[in-house]
Amino acid sequence: MIGQLAFRNLTYRPWRSVLLFFGFGVGVAVMIVLLSIGEALLSQARNEKLVGGGSVTVLPEGLDVEVMKTGGIGGLFFSIDHASFLYRQLFASPRFAKEIAAVAPQIEGRVLYVRAADGKEYPVNASGEIPSATIAVGAAPEIIQGKWENDDGDRRWVEPTMAELRHEIDHFHIPSDSVADRDTWAEWHYFNVLSEGGKHWAFVSFIVAGDVTGTKWSGQLGITLREQATGNGQPAAGNGQRATVGATRRFGSTLDRSRVRFSTTDANLVFGDSHVTVLPDGDYEVVASAREQSGAGSSGGRITLNLRVHPAPYAYFPGVSMGSGGFVSGYTVPGLRASASGTLCVDGSCEQLTNAQSYHDHNWGVWRGVTWDWGASRAGQYTFLYGRVYPPDSTVSVPPVLVYLIDSLGFRAVFRPKLISYEDGRTVQAGATVLRVPSRASFLDVRGDDTLRVDLSIEDAIATKTENGRAHPYFIQMKGTARISGRIEGAPLTGTGAGFFETYR
Repeated sequence: MIGQLAFRNLTYRPWRSVLLFFGFGVGVAVMIVLLSIGEALLSQARNEKLVGGGSVTVLPEGLDVEVMKTGGIGGLFFSIDHASFLYRQLFASPRFAKEIAAVAPQIEGRVLYVRAADGKEYPVNASGEIPSATIAVGAAPEIIQGKWENDDGDRRWVEPTMAELRHEIDHFHIPSDSVADRDTWAEWHYFNVLSEGGKHWAFVSFIVAGDVTGTKWSGQLGITLREQATGNGQPAAGNGQRATVGATRRFGSTLDRSRVRFSTTDANLVFGDSHVTVLPDGDYEVVASAREQSGAGSSGGRITLNLRVHPAPYAYFPGVSMGSGGFVSGYTVPGLRASASGTLCVDGSCEQLTNAQSYHDHNWGVWRGVTWDWGASRAGQYTFLYGRVYPPDSTVSVPPVLVYLIDSLGFRAVFRPKLISYEDGRTVQAGATVLRVPSRASFLDVRGDDTLRVDLSIEDAIATKTENGRAHPYFIQMKGTARISGRIEGAPLTGTGAGFFETYR
């Protein structure tokens, strides 16, 4: 009976029947889609590899999200280098406070191996996150019992004190077993300070040199004091007046390892009666004293300095360590833009420095046959750092230049110029040798819509003979003026300031 009624209704009102069938079909299709979506959401909610909360997930460049979630080979060992630096200087920085409400660093589904007391190893699925940050993005788990809050390690990762930050990036290192040529291992604290008139400056290096895994190593304190030359190094200056030759005085001492204290957990360094100490507020106390090294023109004098070096907030480079085979070269800059106050005394005559332009970096690695191009300078409201390292026997390829730019809020941009164009228009004396060294240099790069051009005008230079056998055995230290131009995010980029630069000839 029901089938007969349905057939007669279909033949009596065919268009109405078609419309009803179509509506019923659409309703069933929508229900199937919704059930499928609900099932997918439920499956994802149970997926231990899913990172929850927030609106945007940041991953390493080139990593496919689906590959990561499904456990593909491309997602096995991914990580974001310097994640804490990115958190502090980008996502949680004052620069983006209006655009970014909260940021939560999270690690999900990493395999770790736990060794039990009986010696057996067990694979475990580990996760890591900062409780306060995860709560801020709305991804906090349901706490059934106990507390879920930041511990001291979480606090240091998110917001370390200035002293903790210095120790984190500025501590010393021990070469690994894979490092070859350990006898050429060296690591050092380096400071420079420019007098308020800009007419003289000092380079200060606290160097730990040799194989620190054994007994064949020592400490070397070196201080170079330079009175700036005028002119271009030629007999006469461009205005017809005679150029003056800058005076360079070198002071130093070598200390037995028993008088040296360095640490792989903090940045403090003791060199006998001299030291570098990180103060509670994050400033550096730099105390050094050394005799003038013997040589032509040496007066046997003495230099003593007692400085407090204050790095500007956000003005640091977190550091890189690169290498292949047994070669290692590491570098970090805790004080890219800094000021120094204190006294600098030479032969009993003292100069009082107040907020003098200063800089501090830290280097480590093996250095036989290694050369580099390097520079750091202020440029108005900006400060920039550039550099590239030539490993031993690197005669074929020329590594690109890394340019790191900051302003008062910290990291601003990175550029990678391919070349540095030098104009060797100056001459300097290195012993009995007269060298042509840069009078100008420039480099530029375009990164999408952002552009940067840097022009260096060299005002003075020092040449030092290094080990024999190098294609470029003379180490050139320069002081000059840097001028930057270009655009970042559509805004003009401009600035001029004093800086220090290095290369080899």
